[in-house]
Amino acid sequence: MRRKPDLLWVLVLIFGLGIVTTGYTESYFERSAGNGSTLNAP
Repeated sequence: MRRKPDLLWVLVLIFGLGIVTTGYTESYFERSAGNGSTLNAP
């Protein structure tokens, strides 16, 4: 019973970080699009 909550918390943290990083990268690409971004989106 101890491992299930840990795994659930890990999934929640990964999911939350995924949303944060996605929103951050989107805003970053929008800002760098005008200046010419060197990174190519897949």
